[in-house]
Amino acid sequence: MTVAISPPQTAQDILQRARDIAPLLRENAAEIENNRHLPPHVVSLLREAGVFRAAMPKAWGGPELTSLQQTELVETLAAGDVSAAWCSMIAMDSGIYSGYLHEDAAREIYPDLDMANSGWIYPQGRAERVPGGYRVTGQWRFGSGSTHCDVLVGGCTVYKDGEPEADPVTGEARQWRVMVARPEQYEITDTWFTTGLAGSGSRDYQVTDLFVPEEHSFSFHSPRRGGPLHAAPDAILRKMSGVPLGMARAAIDHVRDMAEHRVDRETGTAWASDVRIQTAVAKADMELTAARNNVYATLSTQWQALESGIEPTPTERVSTALARYHAFRTGRQIVQSLYDLVGGASVYTKKSPLDRWLRDANTMCQHAVAQDSILQLTGNVLLGGKSQSPFF
Repeated sequence: MTVAISPPQTAQDILQRARDIAPLLRENAAEIENNRHLPPHVVSLLREAGVFRAAMPKAWGGPELTSLQQTELVETLAAGDVSAAWCSMIAMDSGIYSGYLHEDAAREIYPDLDMANSGWIYPQGRAERVPGGYRVTGQWRFGSGSTHCDVLVGGCTVYKDGEPEADPVTGEARQWRVMVARPEQYEITDTWFTTGLAGSGSRDYQVTDLFVPEEHSFSFHSPRRGGPLHAAPDAILRKMSGVPLGMARAAIDHVRDMAEHRVDRETGTAWASDVRIQTAVAKADMELTAARNNVYATLSTQWQALESGIEPTPTERVSTALARYHAFRTGRQIVQSLYDLVGGASVYTKKSPLDRWLRDANTMCQHAVAQDSILQLTGNVLLGGKSQSPFF
């Protein structure tokens, strides 16, 4: 007889289930990578653990995790498998996006709490305004989780009568809206042959002349739901730091486990007694702790300010973005240093997870949040300039 697993109701329940399945994700890491997208049984693990419902509102019966709790959830999953955590980080945007839609439309698009989201929000597509909505044409990259998602979005620039339409909220010359549809309405192309994050299935997808009703689109400038998850548009980015943090923790723990039984080939010294190994492991742990504390401290300060409605200072506006950039770069640095420390044994794909972690680290650091342009954009704000990013 099959025993039904009740869905988790609280943040504590979801985090505990994530801890429980992290070893299973680690066991399936090779299959996830070789498959080049999450296998159905892994998707089921994540769905049953409540990962996809993490940001769903309490008014709907969801757990509505804070940004800090979402980050911890992603971090826990990343210690198991990085691609699974990456897809989860994006899938749980369901609850966030639902708060930018009118209630009836949100309920129609997300009839179930455990629905996974995917899609590239930046305006790569074109949405021509027509009666009742838009005719959408475009091609988007990086559809992480597009192979198993329930909802697939695409960012568009809005046009009216062939000309860009101004944003009614900001007055900017171009209006950016996100179009929400089902994955079967797009053509998804398997382009995901990459260095790392191979299991994320981040494929290209495209559509021509798809009608999207007005109520099935949204602007980050016009939230329909209150609270800290919608008081600033960067909520979809806040949890991203969990991926490199969890990856780096897994790498450090892996090397610590190795040290229990490994002996240096040249000197015959046990790794656990080798000053070189001791120093390298301590340095990696120190760097991870510093990066992690920075992430959670800035998220906590931001959350408290958003809860109270206090206008953030320029430093507070960019601090989470800088902490996120630093977490990605530090995560990669830690994995690279440990890869070098282990030496030749690191290069064997089927024997060493360090090989996969290094490739994952390099691929994730190509995301916009980990690029050096973040330093320029945030530095401009710190020096009194106007933000050039909608997210801080």
